[in-house]
Amino acid sequence: MDVKILLNEKDIPKQWYNLAADLPNPVQPPLGPGGKPIGPEMLAPVFPMNIIEQEVSTQRWIDIPKEVLEILYQWRPAPLRRATRLEKYLKTPAKIFYKDESTSPPGSHKPNTAVPQAYYNKVAGIKKITTETGAGQWGSALAYACNQFGLECKVYMVRISFDQKPFRKIMMQVWGANCVASPSNQTNFGRKILKEMPNTPGSLGIAISEAIEEAVSDKAGETRYSLGSVLNHVMLHQTIIGLEAKKQLQMVGIKKPDIVIGCAGGGSNFAGLSFPFVQDKINGANIEIIPVEPKACPSMTRGEFAYDHGDTACMTPLLAMYTLGHAFMPEPIHAGGLRYHGMAPLVCQAIVEGLVKPRAYHQLKCYESAMIWAKTEGFICAPETSHAIAATIDEALKAKEEGKEKVILFSYSGHGLMDLSGYDAYLTGKLKDYELPDADLKKSTAILKDLPKPSTKKTGKW
Repeated sequence: MDVKILLNEKDIPKQWYNLAADLPNPVQPPLGPGGKPIGPEMLAPVFPMNIIEQEVSTQRWIDIPKEVLEILYQWRPAPLRRATRLEKYLKTPAKIFYKDESTSPPGSHKPNTAVPQAYYNKVAGIKKITTETGAGQWGSALAYACNQFGLECKVYMVRISFDQKPFRKIMMQVWGANCVASPSNQTNFGRKILKEMPNTPGSLGIAISEAIEEAVSDKAGETRYSLGSVLNHVMLHQTIIGLEAKKQLQMVGIKKPDIVIGCAGGGSNFAGLSFPFVQDKINGANIEIIPVEPKACPSMTRGEFAYDHGDTACMTPLLAMYTLGHAFMPEPIHAGGLRYHGMAPLVCQAIVEGLVKPRAYHQLKCYESAMIWAKTEGFICAPETSHAIAATIDEALKAKEEGKEKVILFSYSGHGLMDLSGYDAYLTGKLKDYELPDADLKKSTAILKDLPKPSTKKTGKW
């Protein structure tokens, strides 16, 4: 029985897969002023044109540049592992596999897009990249990637995570990045928020606004913004995860998984693993595909499918997505990477079509699952990843009840060695569950009533 399934380096995927080519109904276009679809030129102050071209592309396969592959080879192909000890503990007939994205230098899936984004900015002549980060994994990944290509990196880190996870800030500094707590006094929007809410824990929406403001304020035009999730080109770059996993399952005689699971905050690691299997589902495969989010920030399971801004200051175009409203202020749960008000439009369109079916969990259940994982498989997972593990355990127990030998595949999106304060809070009884009250949800989504409404047309096969 293979516990580690390893691809040869020569078998690393040489192209990314673009789900936009195969969705039954296309993702609805981003809108600008007056509710009109925007053109690539409106994104030019924020992103270099080579990334914008990928953002709007409907080409199914896009070549991975040789210079990007040379860096990805440092940890890719990533292992596919079988969780045999968890299977034994659960007494389940299910076979549980996980794609281990914790082996990258920053310890998560995030460099899969950070490296190509840094590369494309370098090729475009950009000197500096600004970004936001929640739990710090994206900021760490972009700091690493910018270091590889000699770019300056500025990271606005959500304040609650900046305080909870100081070692992430140090990681960024080791790779040469400048990391500041958001909201900060370094941007007009940050100062505005601090004046209105001096004790705010911050949010990804605020941090995005600050990073974009700094990028577009550079009169020399040498700074651009980089996003670690949500946008189409990010989902594209992450599909290397699922493309590798497909090859690895075939190596042990498995044509397809029955269930694919990933945690989802903005959608990147979930999309990276699942989109190649969503393509199979579109073409007739029977696969259950599950994105998992926290009950404290339930954009997919309780949010509205609406046009909304990706940031709090409304500097981004309007995107068609499941959202809690761009001014939503999430509770300071420890899964900082899942504290985002919206979701990737590609993931959202797949939800509309019925291709993927989201669910939400409380953080105590997730930490309980993480503890089971640590005591069986031995690894300490990121708080975000624990959501995928919780769903995996549920599905494995369901397989036991049904007496079915299912194949479950999930994304082990990152290790938790920089997140031990969350485990300490759990072990000492300080963590509490929080479910967004209906009244707060109604209040946060009221901001959407005057914005354009996207179509909910779907094919209905799924």
